[in-house]
Amino acid sequence: MDNQKDLGLGKLTLFAVSTTLASGVFSLSGDFAAGGAHTLAVLLGWLICGIGMLGLAICFYRLSVVRPELSSGIFNYAKAGFGDYIGFINGWGYWISAILAPVSYVALLFATLGHFFDAFGEGNNMLSVIVGSIYVWFLIYLVYRGVNSAVGINAVVVIAKLVPILFSIIAIILAGAFKMENFMANFAGDGSMTLIEQIKSTTTVTVWTFIGIEGAVVLSARAKNTKIAGQATIYSFISLLVLYFIISVLSMGAMPYEELAQLSNPPMAGVMEYVVGPWGGVLVNCAVILSVAGAMLSYVILCTDSAYQPAVNKLFPKFLGKLNKYGAPTWAVIGTGIILQFFIIMLHVNDSSYQALYALSTSTIMFPYLFSALFYLKLVIQGHGCDNGAGGITVAWIAAIIGSIYGFWLLYATEINYVLAATLCYAPGTLLYLWAKKERGEKVFATKTDIIACIVVIVVAIYCVVQISNGNMQVF
Repeated sequence: MDNQKDLGLGKLTLFAVSTTLASGVFSLSGDFAAGGAHTLAVLLGWLICGIGMLGLAICFYRLSVVRPELSSGIFNYAKAGFGDYIGFINGWGYWISAILAPVSYVALLFATLGHFFDAFGEGNNMLSVIVGSIYVWFLIYLVYRGVNSAVGINAVVVIAKLVPILFSIIAIILAGAFKMENFMANFAGDGSMTLIEQIKSTTTVTVWTFIGIEGAVVLSARAKNTKIAGQATIYSFISLLVLYFIISVLSMGAMPYEELAQLSNPPMAGVMEYVVGPWGGVLVNCAVILSVAGAMLSYVILCTDSAYQPAVNKLFPKFLGKLNKYGAPTWAVIGTGIILQFFIIMLHVNDSSYQALYALSTSTIMFPYLFSALFYLKLVIQGHGCDNGAGGITVAWIAAIIGSIYGFWLLYATEINYVLAATLCYAPGTLLYLWAKKERGEKVFATKTDIIACIVVIVVAIYCVVQISNGNMQVF
């Protein structure tokens, strides 16, 4: 690939920040309130997320050190730890999750543009789909011309979009808008939901804000070394956790809870309009447009590598690994564009919302997160988790256990329909798995674990189809 192995710590950190710092930062407090979470639940939700995601980030970092040959992370960790089919499902699930993210961005981008141009409506009408499709294919073209050069463009975009976000924080502080009575009102809730139910309702929102944090690991095959990719993951995580927490706290103090819960997309625009007037909302809406448009480029890059790397590692069909004259994977790029186009059309057909799409994207990525943590735990149990200067055994055990527990917590706390829908997204990928195995003349299922995993995926997918046909479940 073009200039492979030339991405350093700075570019990878900015890439991870950009893929992560997109739409979620502008929706935090409004989505928390809309989900029924009051101040205490939000604080505890961030505590759980902070500890859990830090555990996962450390797992990613240590895996990049102790198993540097597993470049590209995520699916390779599941493959090495639990077999080819589970590795494939994690790779396929990660690809689908990465594709669903920019589809949700299309919904938010044009809903935000709808504040300026009524023709775009709520961001899911026909005009939004047409213009969104044109923009997506423009991004596909950029990546087709060279993945690493697109990463360089992205580094400029992420710096530009941080400015209005920081301005919003400063504006709330300088305007004296934070009111302790707002922050403390119904601190533990109004009795309509238990505290644990409120905390669970924060899970999808908090995880959504960190989806993409592993982006540096996914691009580790292009890094100067895999250790740099792990370091970039840690640095970007800590920076963003602090930023998200500050925004959440300030927003909950700036507006009454009931008004936060009623804000339209993006909620931060409503907060800024409340604090400094209409121009504040305009500023944030402009920031959202810039942020989401830039993040979509990051995710097209991520989607491309999420298809290319499994093909190189013999889990996806060979054609997805073929390179063009620019060093970009031709069919991985085009395939990403085609699937993106399908989901963008479904955005209109199902009249889907930004929140519903990001909930599905979040649910689809939870399994790759969980299996990455479980693989590191497996290595630690075997005594291999601290090799090659990765650090002390105590930290290794703590990170592996916390990351694994948090992975299971995500599945428990997420609405069951979204978890089931994630499995429905996994099932069609099995055809690609069979294709890849056949063209390489390999045994389809090398272990009983692979067979059992495949049966579970197919059975749950069939159950989902039945539930959808009976009107008991909605995917989008």
